[in-house]
Amino acid sequence: MLTNLDIYWVEFLTIAGVHLLAVASPGPDFAVVLKHSVQYGRRAAILTSIGVGVAILIHVVYSLLGIGLLIKTTPILFQLFSYAAAAYLLYLGWGAIKSSVPNPGTEGLVNEAQQVISDSKAFSVGFLTNGLNPKATLFFLSLFAVVIAPTTPNEIKALYGIYLAIATGVWFCILSYFLSTFKVRKFITAKGYWFDRFMGIVLILLAIKLVMPV
Repeated sequence: MLTNLDIYWVEFLTIAGVHLLAVASPGPDFAVVLKHSVQYGRRAAILTSIGVGVAILIHVVYSLLGIGLLIKTTPILFQLFSYAAAAYLLYLGWGAIKSSVPNPGTEGLVNEAQQVISDSKAFSVGFLTNGLNPKATLFFLSLFAVVIAPTTPNEIKALYGIYLAIATGVWFCILSYFLSTFKVRKFITAKGYWFDRFMGIVLILLAIKLVMPV
């Protein structure tokens, strides 16, 4: 039974502030949520956002178990992890770049075809994008090593992790809501295939950044 939970409030507020800055920064998660918001609509974007939030729990678990530190201190493991993440982003980016130009008179049909994505795939894209992101690994390693005191009980650390997962999911769900409003989607999808290609380039650049030496 944990007592004196109030002593962890300062630690929690610090974590919440650092997390807000991190989650608001553009990255792979933001890119896929934005892409799904415009291309597939609100439902798909929200499911993608939930996938991102659930993936946070993976980072929390391996940080608690010390596996994250093993990955960080074993260069070959971290390099393989980075390559896997980069390969997945390249796959998403190349698929977006190959977006075809609609034939004259069939724009509506093409756009309707592009609106379809299964719930499971939308969720898995968000889950894998965050789960394979080595930058997220470094963030959580820093969080658990620097911000969270070694004396903090694992039960409290787990509560921090649950908060981070929920806060991340909620943030991207709110973002999905606004990005998928009619006016925003109409503005961006006026030339939808160009937007797809632009997002594809962004994802590929993010993939390159993952494997570039610091």
